[in-house]
Amino acid sequence: MFAAVSRLPFKAWPWLLMSALAGALLIAALYFQYIMGLAPCMMCVYQRFAICGILLSGLVGAFGCQQALLRWLAYIGWLVSSGWGLKIAHDQVLEEQLVQSGGFSSCGIFPDFPAWLPLHEWIPALFKPTGMCGEVVWTFLGYSMPFWMRITFALFFIAGLVVIASQLKKHKYNPYD
Repeated sequence: MFAAVSRLPFKAWPWLLMSALAGALLIAALYFQYIMGLAPCMMCVYQRFAICGILLSGLVGAFGCQQALLRWLAYIGWLVSSGWGLKIAHDQVLEEQLVQSGGFSSCGIFPDFPAWLPLHEWIPALFKPTGMCGEVVWTFLGYSMPFWMRITFALFFIAGLVVIASQLKKHKYNPYD
């Protein structure tokens, strides 16, 4: 099975599938925001940025799957984006637990994007926070959106680790087959 996984990064369709999944998550986020009226907080916006990183990594991998440098850039982008998203989602879950236990917590009003990349100004429809961190306004099966995003990012991260580990193991086949 590990050998089968190791062949996937050399084909475009697995990378495009990853990008499509990330794109679906972005569409879902916009649905929650604009159709259901759920205002995204700063941590939500950072998670959207991480999802964009996964989407872009998938595109780099799809179009560069036959070039080692581009493939490894895609792996790195995949792991960094999913790892950072996992950390932000976990922090948001902890913040929600603090608020639910009677504590007070709030994140900033303005995201801390670099000055050379002010996404909240360039694409405010996607990256401008309008909600408060720690407030649970939506649940599914009793769990909040950051909880589910923590699972989503963990699955992306674990999948990335498995794919990279498969690339580091020696196989008795030509990976370009």
